[in-house]
Amino acid sequence: MRIEAPAKLNLCLFLGRRRVDGLHALCSLFEPLALADGIEISEATSDEVVCPEVDGENLATRALAALREHGWDHPPLRAEIEKRIPVAAGLGGGSADAAAILRLARDSAGGASERIPNLAAIAAELGADVPSQLDPALALVRGAGERVERLPAPASHAVLLLPGGGGLSTAGVFAEADRLGLGRGDAELDGLAVQLRQAAGAGASPLEYRDLLANDLEPAARSLRPEIGEALDALREAGAPLTLLTGSGPTAFGLFPDLRAAETAASALDRDDAIVCAAGGAA
Repeated sequence: MRIEAPAKLNLCLFLGRRRVDGLHALCSLFEPLALADGIEISEATSDEVVCPEVDGENLATRALAALREHGWDHPPLRAEIEKRIPVAAGLGGGSADAAAILRLARDSAGGASERIPNLAAIAAELGADVPSQLDPALALVRGAGERVERLPAPASHAVLLLPGGGGLSTAGVFAEADRLGLGRGDAELDGLAVQLRQAAGAGASPLEYRDLLANDLEPAARSLRPEIGEALDALREAGAPLTLLTGSGPTAFGLFPDLRAAETAASALDRDDAIVCAAGGAA
């Protein structure tokens, strides 16, 4: 069996203040991309996750272990991950792989929630991006990532990604955001959520409500990785109607109305790290 684990794009990310549990309240729009890791599932004598591109414990390994702890009795399996999503790039690759393993468990039970009653809770324990990727779709994400509100699929559009080599620590970016004093109050986040729900709720392309979109983590990420600013400038010069940072970075991206426009911009940039992929209805 082969399953896909789509990357996620933060169309915006509004940062709340640090909570008592050490996490930050967020308000974000997530959308899945056509860019995805491939995971080959096969029988094994014991559970095994193979992913040479990721050093240390893989989040998919933790997902599989958590399923076993919650009573999933599927025979042992081997999951071999073919990484296409750049690692530590703000595109949710590790979370995507973990969510794909959780989906596998859900689907193998025929969708019967009684077999794995705590799937959403397991996802939240694994990481802030995992709950939204249990069922990849455009979503308004609140809390620390555990509150996921599905929205209609947006009109098709395309994305030009500049990962910049990846390798930027999410924890490090949030710590830098705290040092810089970034963060909005709960009332402001609530107001932004209302605006985003109204703008995206009719299935519009995000290019139609681009004025609402921003990433509050950009100053912190650029403080740690100044070349992010150069990537954003390059995307603007290549004609991207909207340029942003996704997640905690370092991936800068430009949104385009279609793949042809994104591919033309990528050719103009002539960068080895450029990735063009579909989003929205075209994914």
